[in-house]
Amino acid sequence: MKCPHCEAIIPFLLCGKCGESIPEKSNYCCWCGSQVSPKEEQGDFSTRVLCRDGTCIGVINDLGVCNICGKPLVG
Repeated sequence: MKCPHCEAIIPFLLCGKCGESIPEKSNYCCWCGSQVSPKEEQGDFSTRVLCRDGTCIGVINDLGVCNICGKPLVG
């Protein structure tokens, strides 16, 4: 995630409700307004699904697509 003004890299996490990227220390999602729980902030690795592309490091979000390359889980 890049700052729209200075283009500095901002650490991010994914909203558990809408799957969009939000700044790492956010209390609320800037896209859907849902509250970010402490579990989301730390990351829940027990339920993550890795991208089907063997060269991508992303995980499948709640929308069913990879958070890095955008490929769907199935298809």
